[in-house]
Amino acid sequence: MVKVKECSVQIRGVSYKPTDLHDALDDESIILLRANNINDDKLNLNDVVYVDKSKVSDEQYLRIGDILVCTSSGSKNLVGKATIIKTNIAATFGAFCKVVRPKDILPDYLGHYFTSSMYRNTISQLSAGANINNIKNEHIDSLEIPLPPLETQKQIAANLDKVTHTIDLCNNILEKLDLLVKSRFIELFGDYDLSHPQESWVAIKEIGTVVGGATPKTDRDEYWGGSFRWITPAELEAGSGYIYDSVRKLTKAGVESCSLQEMPVGTVILSSRAPIGKVAIAGNTFYCNQGFKNIICKEGITPRYLYTVLLLNVEYLNSLGRGATFKEISKGIVENIRIPVPATDLQEQFSAFVEQTDKSKSAVKQVLEKAETLKKALMQEYFG
Repeated sequence: MVKVKECSVQIRGVSYKPTDLHDALDDESIILLRANNINDDKLNLNDVVYVDKSKVSDEQYLRIGDILVCTSSGSKNLVGKATIIKTNIAATFGAFCKVVRPKDILPDYLGHYFTSSMYRNTISQLSAGANINNIKNEHIDSLEIPLPPLETQKQIAANLDKVTHTIDLCNNILEKLDLLVKSRFIELFGDYDLSHPQESWVAIKEIGTVVGGATPKTDRDEYWGGSFRWITPAELEAGSGYIYDSVRKLTKAGVESCSLQEMPVGTVILSSRAPIGKVAIAGNTFYCNQGFKNIICKEGITPRYLYTVLLLNVEYLNSLGRGATFKEISKGIVENIRIPVPATDLQEQFSAFVEQTDKSKSAVKQVLEKAETLKKALMQEYFG
């Protein structure tokens, strides 16, 4: 084992004033990366700023093999996230980040360590602050890492690169399948914008029954630990499709204590409190808390069609939120959202297409799950 300070040097980020930023990239400026540019252990260049080159020292220009680390954040979940620079990029990095520059160690090997759960767990404990979470130089310097021979480092990095590539490939395929569903929807029905309703569209209350929920008293043990599924908005993932189970379950007494209404299979589940617009379809019967306004579809509207219409209009749903303390859409607001209702056979054709796509997604998710499990095992073996 060696300490990270023995196989790397740390480079501080660029300090700058708002007046040092440029509106666009030009001969006198350079891309400046911040914590938001590190997503899922990867570099994201979608939102960058441009800083005057006069503020940047020679060592602050990014190099291949550098490990960019978020070192200061109000969120403990963000501090410590890191990514390795894989390609030549004319860029520097801000003061809330730093670079760990490898020496006498294979950069890819050290880079994988900085994306491991072992690293994140250790650094989170070290960096906990009173008001803001910070990683100090000594926190990184004191980290210990196995240092096998160079050839072994290369093999370890290659193994982790392969499984990471499989994970990235699976995620890319899933994204493309989601885009395929969206394209098919637009092909059949058009690109509906619910913020501009047409006269022929109908209110949701005409094609569905809107159902809310509640939370039984949490200090009553007889209400909890039963077999009745009860969900909260935190359990929904954007664009996840069907939901089949819940984290917590109620007893019959818990259901009756709030006179909860059961949501049958096929109910379109819609979160009505921030974050507004999470949507799913009930794959089993459910009850829910007060953070939902769910829609039990009537004849003539298929759940998959309604789900997709709402999914494609999340920004509009958010704009309907009301309230000073927290934003919420009421039952009345949801009931009066107007949507187009195409012929049932077209809706069913779309639903059949999505069903086939879901089968492909399910197969890809199985591969993804195995790859993620393998990566965790390898990380534990190499760095644990």
